[in-house]
Amino acid sequence: MSTKKHAKHPHLTGEHRWGDMGQLILFFMFLGIWITDSFLLQFSTFAGEVVPDYLQMTAAGLILIAGWYLARSGMKAVFGTKRVKPEIINTGVFRIVRHPIYLGAILFYLGATLITMSIASAAFWLIIIGVYIIICRYEERILTEAFGNDYLEYKKKTGMLFPKLRSH
Repeated sequence: MSTKKHAKHPHLTGEHRWGDMGQLILFFMFLGIWITDSFLLQFSTFAGEVVPDYLQMTAAGLILIAGWYLARSGMKAVFGTKRVKPEIINTGVFRIVRHPIYLGAILFYLGATLITMSIASAAFWLIIIGVYIIICRYEERILTEAFGNDYLEYKKKTGMLFPKLRSH
């Protein structure tokens, strides 16, 4: 596997080599589509005329806050905690989902889409989700190689991008 390592964080197992650049490209593509459709052409923003503004803004705000919380907490757990060697992070937001940083990003795009109700942005959002799933699966192969059965057990209990519903 062509894996990217972090020199300043030797306790991390690695990530997809094109993950950071791919996310940056997706961000600028989304921004271009969102701005062009939402504010210039307004080609596919007609849904905003049907849904009341207070519902749009409330839903968008809550989703943006949840995305910010997941991404910030995930980044803090991964990059803000000193560990001597690689280990499975399964506390905090990592108890909810295995990839809270990516879920936070996905929720950011959803929140922005809901602000203007751009259907073109929503369509591109689905592509973004697909790319994040590819990145997640790649990184999970790395984690499975590094941690074996311990990671497989963690996967059974915790959803990749959406929490698993458990019966108590």
